[in-house]
Amino acid sequence: MGETLKRTPLYEEHVKLGGKIIPFAGYEMPVQYPAGVSTEHRAVREAAGLFDVSHMGEFMVTGEEAEGFVNFLVSNDVSKLDSGQAQYAVMCMDDGGIVDDLLVYKFESNRIRLVVNAANMAKDFAWVQNSLGVYGAQGIELVDESDGIGLLALQGPESEAILGGLTGVDLSEIGYYRFSEGEVLGEVCVVSRTGYTGEDGFELYCEPGAAPKLWRALLEADGGRVQPVGLGARDTLRLEMGYALYGNDIDEETTPLEAGLGWTVKLDKGEFRGRDVLVSQKEQGLRRKLSGFVLKERGFPRPGYEIRCRGEAVGAVRSGTVGPSVGQGIGTGYLPPDRATPGTEIEILIRDRGMPAEVVRVPFYKGGSIKR
Repeated sequence: MGETLKRTPLYEEHVKLGGKIIPFAGYEMPVQYPAGVSTEHRAVREAAGLFDVSHMGEFMVTGEEAEGFVNFLVSNDVSKLDSGQAQYAVMCMDDGGIVDDLLVYKFESNRIRLVVNAANMAKDFAWVQNSLGVYGAQGIELVDESDGIGLLALQGPESEAILGGLTGVDLSEIGYYRFSEGEVLGEVCVVSRTGYTGEDGFELYCEPGAAPKLWRALLEADGGRVQPVGLGARDTLRLEMGYALYGNDIDEETTPLEAGLGWTVKLDKGEFRGRDVLVSQKEQGLRRKLSGFVLKERGFPRPGYEIRCRGEAVGAVRSGTVGPSVGQGIGTGYLPPDRATPGTEIEILIRDRGMPAEVVRVPFYKGGSIKR
């Protein structure tokens, strides 16, 4: 017997809309709708698209030492956050490998929510529990809220105008990586402004029973111009921005320094899990770097394809697609530092043919409507 897949509160909505349902991270999720991935992708870049991200995991950490504990748990500096501010962070193992990347929501210093990847939910919860024991503080409570939260993401340059018509929350007061609590169509929500697409947008954390009502209202807003978006376009959008995907670009065998996430590693903040190894790695220098590349000819670079430089195999594609907004094959892979300089000529082995490519700086897509 295979694994029993879970369904989000919006499963029936996806089916009604003709979504193509696939297994993903233990859930039945829509990979695309009848309009297709390219149309969904363009809707987010040009107007607005709506994502079901209710499969993500949420853990609440409370107690007087909650902030100190989360600061020990992740490599970023949570103490720098104001109440109502969010932060992108990574949890590292003691050897520096990445347990997961996540968002940290600081409601107050004694109440912090961790938002983790769906595929890592059970592993992450066990790791946080383990870290509580290592940290040793008393009175910290950890609660897995995942099944009690519905989560929608509205992304695109028209997001603020669209959502603003459905809520009394002053969206203009919610800055990038900030959040507020209020009502949307009478439903209590945490409204945040983060995103995974490179476009302006908002996330609505709500009761699971409220999710279908909010989903339908958002799709009907703005004359029905909001496009439902599946996992396919979610991937092309994030890769065009060079955003890491756990399991592809980052995993337990990669460190945040190697992955270009050094900006999330605050070595001077004090002790945190993995710090000693990361200090050593920074002092000794990296042996590989996650790098972006573009194909110079028409082709689709898929994960696992070999990367060559001057006839030598130097790595493998970690993420790859044809970016609808950039109009060419793009991807990422770990390369030796001397082959990771932008402008370096490489080849991607596609169907036994070396396709010419070039190392470039990310993001691949230079537009975007994020209000920083």
